[in-house]
Amino acid sequence: MDLANGFANAFSLQYLLFAAIGVTVGTLVGVLPGIGPALALALLLPLTYGFDPTGALIIFAGIYYGSLYGGAITSILLNTPGEAGSVATAIEGYPMARAGRAGPALTTAVAGSFTAGIISTLGLAFLAPLVANLAKNFQATDYFALMMLAFIAVTALVGRSLIRGMVSLFAGLLIGLVGLDFLTGQQRFTFGAAQLLSGIDIVIVIIGLFAIGEALYGLARLQAGPQATVAFTGRLWLDKSERKRVWKPWIRGGLLGFVFGSMPTGGSEVPTFLSYNLERKLSKHPQEWGNGAIEGVAGPEAANNASFSGVMVPLLTLGIPTSATAAIILSAFQIYNIQPGPQLFENSPDLVWTLIASLFIGNVLLVLINLPLVRLWVKILKIPQHLLFVIILVFGILGVYSISGSLVEVLIACGIGVAGFFMRVYDFPVAPAVLGAILGPMMETQLRRALSISQGDFSVFFTRPLTVVLLLIALALLVLPTVLAKIRGRKELVGLPDRVDEVI
Repeated sequence: MDLANGFANAFSLQYLLFAAIGVTVGTLVGVLPGIGPALALALLLPLTYGFDPTGALIIFAGIYYGSLYGGAITSILLNTPGEAGSVATAIEGYPMARAGRAGPALTTAVAGSFTAGIISTLGLAFLAPLVANLAKNFQATDYFALMMLAFIAVTALVGRSLIRGMVSLFAGLLIGLVGLDFLTGQQRFTFGAAQLLSGIDIVIVIIGLFAIGEALYGLARLQAGPQATVAFTGRLWLDKSERKRVWKPWIRGGLLGFVFGSMPTGGSEVPTFLSYNLERKLSKHPQEWGNGAIEGVAGPEAANNASFSGVMVPLLTLGIPTSATAAIILSAFQIYNIQPGPQLFENSPDLVWTLIASLFIGNVLLVLINLPLVRLWVKILKIPQHLLFVIILVFGILGVYSISGSLVEVLIACGIGVAGFFMRVYDFPVAPAVLGAILGPMMETQLRRALSISQGDFSVFFTRPLTVVLLLIALALLVLPTVLAKIRGRKELVGLPDRVDEVI
């Protein structure tokens, strides 16, 4: 019944237009090299202040969906993934394009995104209310442990170095502490600046790290020279033999993407590579792998798209973002004074179910809009990249000024952008910093609330079974990279093939 009401709202002309705009803009953004969904949402966040909350979130969801497919276009034709989830697609997609099969590869990507999107959105519609009901019994210690788990999962499993991930996380936590202490009213890390008394706006942090930092890094990276695009020629549609080979990878990838997206590990990196390796092991055409196996495009692209609906489960039901893009969507909720969590389905049912219904509609629009426009998107790849990054830089700075009207906060955003540039240069993951800045104050609130109830007794964190289980999982994820590294080292020592990399 709730979903039916959501469809009734989502089919209004206004929200249909918002969904179409989101998918189209998202695809355009995804096609442009170096711009992923997180950067797109960061740039457009200030422009949605005049929208109603439901309309803004529908646009954001459409942008996310569209940019995932747009990233597949750059992966297949340029061998340049726009974001981490498209890396696996490039492994087989680019060889297909070089062999004159760019059309089937792109069609496989968009049709796989549609199939997986429907599967995962059904999962979201049925699973999210159940998780929300369970979460109503959460106490302060449970929320603290859950946020700790989200921090460690994203920090440990995203990026190549646990130490770099931790440094990024603590930098974000430090940003989140700036301002007045919510209990005592004392100033923290304001250095006497009145503009910092209310803290650093998370939108400024996001624009600084993603828009300004990415633009600076992109301009620096252009010194190596742009990569030539593979010409798009030949047929677009799949033939009968190709259709028989891709429908099972679509379903398997959709299930993998949703399941792993719903976990605290979040994101699309893990399920896309798991899907790639699974399809390679199940393939009846082993000789094609590395030379353009179509299953290697179908599975990862399905997993990539399905992971978004999976990420929405902990975001909507627990208020926990498990990826950088989800963190930006959480900040959009906060702009409208809406706090995702167990009560969201009771307090704002129209918003939640209209958003879920719009995900179904967005998947249909993804196919209807993008398949006829494939050749147009390919031409957009010819836009000079240096001009593109300069435009991003200008819009990022204007966006900050439009929010704050303060030159000081513009300078803060530029400083964060410079820090973001060096984070990319030295391979520090950005996602933990964003999560730290957003979730840090929330985790502090739950920590102090739990200690206040227990009168300062830290044993309260070991009295509830759920809290203990979550903390143990977090501890396991913290030591997992070290254990895997030792296993890999031993296998290399005895000359065995390294299967660990095939899993992660």
